[in-house]
Amino acid sequence: MPAIIETPQWSAPADYESRNVVVLGGGVLGRRIGYNVVIRDINQKQCDEALQYISENVAGFATKATTGRSSGTVSTTLDLEDALQGAWIVFELAPRDCILASNSSSYKSSEMIVKVKDDTKTRILNCHYMMPPVNRVVELMTDGHTFPELIQWLSDRHAEAGLSPYIAVKESTGFIFNRIWAAIKRECLMVLAEGVSTPEQLDKAWMEILGCSFGPCMSMDSVGLDTVALIEKHYIKERGLGSEFTVDYLQKQYLDHGKLGMKSDKGGLYPRVQPKVVPAVPTTAAPPPKKKLVVLDMGLGQSLARKGPAEIVYSGRLLEVPLDGKTQRIISKNLPLPDGVDTCDNKLYYTNMGVPSQNDGSVVSVNLDGTGSTTVVPPGTIYTPKQISIDQIAKKLYIADREGCRIWRSNTDDSDLEIVIDTNTLPAERTTPGDIMSQCVGVTVAPRLGKFFWTQKGPSKGNLGRIFSANIDFPAGCTALDREDICTIADELPECIDLDYVEASNTLYWTDRGEVPFGNCLYKAQLDDQGRMAEKPQILAQNYNEAIGLKVDAENDVIYVTDLGGSIWRCRMDGSDKRKVLDEQTSCFTGLTLV
Repeated sequence: MPAIIETPQWSAPADYESRNVVVLGGGVLGRRIGYNVVIRDINQKQCDEALQYISENVAGFATKATTGRSSGTVSTTLDLEDALQGAWIVFELAPRDCILASNSSSYKSSEMIVKVKDDTKTRILNCHYMMPPVNRVVELMTDGHTFPELIQWLSDRHAEAGLSPYIAVKESTGFIFNRIWAAIKRECLMVLAEGVSTPEQLDKAWMEILGCSFGPCMSMDSVGLDTVALIEKHYIKERGLGSEFTVDYLQKQYLDHGKLGMKSDKGGLYPRVQPKVVPAVPTTAAPPPKKKLVVLDMGLGQSLARKGPAEIVYSGRLLEVPLDGKTQRIISKNLPLPDGVDTCDNKLYYTNMGVPSQNDGSVVSVNLDGTGSTTVVPPGTIYTPKQISIDQIAKKLYIADREGCRIWRSNTDDSDLEIVIDTNTLPAERTTPGDIMSQCVGVTVAPRLGKFFWTQKGPSKGNLGRIFSANIDFPAGCTALDREDICTIADELPECIDLDYVEASNTLYWTDRGEVPFGNCLYKAQLDDQGRMAEKPQILAQNYNEAIGLKVDAENDVIYVTDLGGSIWRCRMDGSDKRKVLDEQTSCFTGLTLV
């Protein structure tokens, strides 16, 4: 009986919506590829420009897409391994279990896979994007081995993202449109090389006859004449075409003189238009820079498959996110369960919980651009540091220590570390976590009121949360264990977490991750001049998914809230207009601040 040979089958990634599209290279086209995207480039400038481009153009694409879906997210990194975490499709690389797509505009992917294993070839294809958001066309083409089901499935995903996919049913250099476009470019260059017409006249005739807003010469300048020549060389080699009136003409008349097109100061087929010099007009002051969010992600929402305990713990990230939530920039990564963050004098200060069952928490400072990372409090001192709040006047850090059951204080330069609140009676050198009712989680400081506040959340969903206050100035003759100025300002709260204080209105705000209907809410309470509750706590907003961090932007009447479900929210200070800034199910957001 003949052997039965099983036909290989392809299965679509069921969890693709929670995984990333990874683009290797953030250039002209790399920055235009969409979904939940991670862009990796070896050049930080390219990463920054890609984020800027996407931020400026994502709204324009949204007006063209008709899917009703919200925009995806984008982040950048210089690290290849970091970029590939959680990917379901990768452009220009083929890691295991991922679809590999080449964004080449003319080269067939079959030319790139000579040394690739046969089973890998079945998940490789061409996937060429035109110029979104202006043009939403994307062409898909097999490498000669690609599973047909994969191509159709990927076409559906592009339609789902608001693009217009077209499938080349067999291999073709240039696919569908670019093959035709190559012939047009070739004839245009011959018209110019033979002296039949000029770029201006050629484009003008083209635009008038076809009703276009641009012509072929403009397009070639936009793409870059060096790129045009490189693509044409490929056609010459494949088809045995002549080069005299195309590549040779471009080389002698333009490329040898540094005329590459719009990207060159010397121009290309068209001369580079120099900007007019406008006399400076005196202004009162430059507009202030736009604020951005800095948020911590514990990393526990990512795929944990094949990860050991250490990898899971060290998955945290410190991110910069614009207020529209459209992009992300990684400031720091591989953090051990980061929780709280605040800023002072152009530096960020954040806490790492470490392993909660071990006394290995730490506090770190870093410049806003991610450089200059400095350990402020090394592991082994603060048990499990949670929220951090900075007294901007005295330049003092206040740090809540959950398992350590303490509030710590130090200078921003890491000197004079001291315990200002100690809620437990365990020995000073603690080796085990303190009682859950004594655990400190959130902290904020009110310098002009002369107070600081902290939360002791109690058991999970236990309705035993409390908020306390104490004086900034340590009472004479007292220790952190027996202070006489501690005041309970709220109790029997569902599960109070982080705090923020607005001096102008003398108002305290906090998040609560307790049980609904009174938990997973954003609260506020008006204080009196002694720092006590002047009114009953008021719920401003509800229905968060394990609410944690908050930051009040009183100047702009906005409150930002994070939750462990992977969302960043915003609402007005009266609780109205609650909406998501960012929804990323692969993240577990904790602390946040504004810079």
